[in-house]
Amino acid sequence: MPETSVLLPCYNAAATLSEALDSLQAQTFPDFEIICIDDGSTDKTLGILQDYAQQDSRFVVLAEPHRGVVGAANRGLEACRGEIIVRMDADDRSHPERIRKQRDYLQDHPNVAVVSCLVEGFPAEAVGEGFQLYYDWLNSLISPEDIAREIFVESPIANPSAAFRRAWMRDLGGYREQGWPEDYDLWLRFYLAGAHFAKVPEVLLYWREHPGRLTHVDSRYSVENFLRAKAHFLAKGPARNRDAVIVWGAGMTGRRLSKHLEREGLPLKAFVEVDENKIGREKRGRPIISSGELLDVWGKYTNPILLTAVRARSAAPLIRSTLEKLGLVEGWDWWRAA
Repeated sequence: MPETSVLLPCYNAAATLSEALDSLQAQTFPDFEIICIDDGSTDKTLGILQDYAQQDSRFVVLAEPHRGVVGAANRGLEACRGEIIVRMDADDRSHPERIRKQRDYLQDHPNVAVVSCLVEGFPAEAVGEGFQLYYDWLNSLISPEDIAREIFVESPIANPSAAFRRAWMRDLGGYREQGWPEDYDLWLRFYLAGAHFAKVPEVLLYWREHPGRLTHVDSRYSVENFLRAKAHFLAKGPARNRDAVIVWGAGMTGRRLSKHLEREGLPLKAFVEVDENKIGREKRGRPIISSGELLDVWGKYTNPILLTAVRARSAAPLIRSTLEKLGLVEGWDWWRAA
């Protein structure tokens, strides 16, 4: 029985599938199976998978009616026999050492449930500035502490870069349809269950950028749905049992996040701003205060939490510096949520 299973859902991926499969065949670690789920494709995807399966017994092909990525991935999970599951998408490429290095990492670090790696977008001309900034941020998070600290900023693990323990997935119940990204939902459930994440500090996944990628065309990946997911899991995790929630940022992101925080039943009390034109006003019926007033408001509550909701990446170090000077501890008193 193989100790590692590659989970590869496919839907109308004929144009890129062979590159992905070739990269798996080129792995230096041989002891793995590749569970390929054709999710009711209408192009030549199924035929390509069957051709590879005829040549290589490690390929297992499941032809399923179209159910979407969550249904296809869960069907594949049922078929995986390995104790380590490596995610892969049909439009990406894995480095030849990927499976070996991620498998070795999990074996050497039994306390880690999910190991990712650095990623590189391709083709270079298709990677816009926004996605390159995301890749840079993603690749800056290596250690369990880094990833846990930033997990509410954005999804800190590229889904097709992950390798995880099957036992954890079984306990968590697999992927879910919640109306927001299924991978971010999964990582946040891992996190709340006490899992540790880490990354092999090498580029082991080449992530294809193209207009048809789910992150571009699926409404679950909208900013609004990411904020819904964050609010839901903040309410179950860091913001649980707090008697006050203060949001740093009264701009669009702060307003939208606060709406979802309230819908989760959290006690929103104030906004913090640096914009003099906003300070002294109200948003959602709560006062907008300056950072200089923060400790006075903070002291009114027994167990408050502050969530930053400013999308400008340049603002993050300035906010962190201000909060450190006020004696507030990141990861307990406050969290980045954008």
